[in-house]
Amino acid sequence: MNKQGKRILLTGFEPFMEEKINPSWEAVRRIDGQVIGSYEVKSRELPTVFDRAQNELRKHIQELQPDVVICVGQAGGRAEITVERIAINLMDARIPDNDGQAPVDAAVVEGGPAAYWTTLPIKTIVEHVKQAGIPCQVSYSAGTYVCNSTFYALMHELRLIGAEQSARGGFIHIPFLPEQAVQHPGKPSMPLEQVIEALKKTIEALDVEETSTFSAGTLH
Repeated sequence: MNKQGKRILLTGFEPFMEEKINPSWEAVRRIDGQVIGSYEVKSRELPTVFDRAQNELRKHIQELQPDVVICVGQAGGRAEITVERIAINLMDARIPDNDGQAPVDAAVVEGGPAAYWTTLPIKTIVEHVKQAGIPCQVSYSAGTYVCNSTFYALMHELRLIGAEQSARGGFIHIPFLPEQAVQHPGKPSMPLEQVIEALKKTIEALDVEETSTFSAGTLH
C-alpha cells in the first residue's frame, strides 16, 4: 500500500467480436500494482458478458474497498480517449455478448433510476490528458452494450454502499490498437503506450479539484 493508503480499481474487458485482444485489458493490466499520484493501482479483467461483468465487478469492489473505480472499455471507431459522463439503465444488444446473451430493451437494474452521472472530475481529466498531447474528450453515450451496463451497475453499487464509504466511479472508452485497426480499414487507432499514458494522467487528475469551465457540449 502507498503512503497515502488510497487505492484505485481499474477494470478492462476480455476480447469480443472475434478480436484476439481487448485494448482496455491490455492497458490496465500493465499498470497493475503501480503507485500513480496518491493511488495504488489494482487491475482486474471483466468478462464481456452482461450479468457476469456486473457480478464480478461487485466482488472486486467488496474485496478491494477502493477509493476510486474506473472501468475501461474498447470503442472501436472512436479516435480519442473518451471520458463517459452518463450511464443509462438500458441493455439493448446489437450483437450477443460472449455468453450468447442479447437483451433487448431491458433494464440494467429493474426499478433503478433512468441514469447515473459519473462522479469523476471529467473535464479536469480531459485537460490533463490533452496536455500530454493525447486526444481526449467528454462523451455523452457509453452505448447500450456491456460497457454501459457495467458503468451503470458500478454507479448503482456505489450508491448502495452509501455516501460515507462510497468510492468515486466512472468509465473511459479507448480506441482500437493499431494491430486491431489493420483488420478494420478506415477505423482510427491509438498506440498502447499512449493509452497507458492517458490512464496515468487520468489517475493524476483525480485529486485535482474540478474547476474547468470550458464547454464540452455537443450540437447533435
